[in-house]
Amino acid sequence: MAYKISDECLACGTCKGECPVEAISEGEKYSINPDVCIDCGTCAGVCPVEAISPAE
Repeated sequence: MAYKISDECLACGTCKGECPVEAISEGEKYSINPDVCIDCGTCAGVCPVEAISPAE
């Protein structure tokens, strides 16, 4: 199951640098490509506002 980024995202870039497969794209709000995400959870662990969670 891939991860998703909620509207609470600050676009700080912390998660993007931690993703081992470069599944996170920049923007006003960052997004995770579910076809690339390997469900490692590293991004969720480093998000300072807990805006990243497993997709449902």
